[in-house]
Amino acid sequence: MTESDWQNMMLLLLCWLAYFTLHSTLASLWVKNRLAALRPGLMPAYRMAFNVLAVLLLLPILWLMYRAPGPTLWRWDGAAAWLANGLALAALLGFLHTLKFYDMREFIGLRQWQRHTRRVEDLEHFHLSPFHHFVRHPWYLFGLVLIWTRDMNLAFFASSVMMTLYFIIGSRLEERKLLIYHGEVYRRYMARVPGLLPLPWKSLSAAEAAELVGKSAANPPTV
Repeated sequence: MTESDWQNMMLLLLCWLAYFTLHSTLASLWVKNRLAALRPGLMPAYRMAFNVLAVLLLLPILWLMYRAPGPTLWRWDGAAAWLANGLALAALLGFLHTLKFYDMREFIGLRQWQRHTRRVEDLEHFHLSPFHHFVRHPWYLFGLVLIWTRDMNLAFFASSVMMTLYFIIGSRLEERKLLIYHGEVYRRYMARVPGLLPLPWKSLSAAEAAELVGKSAANPPTV
């Protein structure tokens, strides 16, 4: 590796760190509660603006990865390539399948905008897709499979490490909010199902998942 490679990687890592720090800060309940108290009229547009900003700030990082990829670290060949691409395809199909279990209009922020919602908490109640019976964060799991089954140059490797760390830390931060929203129901769910990587001996049956969802519906979240 040349000195230029090291400099580019350090810049890339700093950019990812800044991005994830800002993303987590803006997603925090503290920021949302402060904004709701000071400027409640902005809350209906907050989720949509948050998502737009997340995409726009990602573009210069992707450009930096493209401009300075660094040396190739490994490339999948032969049977390994078939396996890697098969896993990536399965993860992509799994992600697409999960979309029908989410209210994507709320996720994007359109529903909050249309309803002029000023609430801090999410509109959706606690629910569990089939994938949530085996892992608490299926989107993060699919993301991990997608990034680590790709051919790796230095820039993509550094980015993959940062994204993996963020999935780990970000999931913990997200669950702090979910515990506030859903209390003991989510605490029971956490005790039964692993966070990012499925484990054969830790999962929920359909009946157990329905019981948890029912308990949450009987005790709606308050923030």
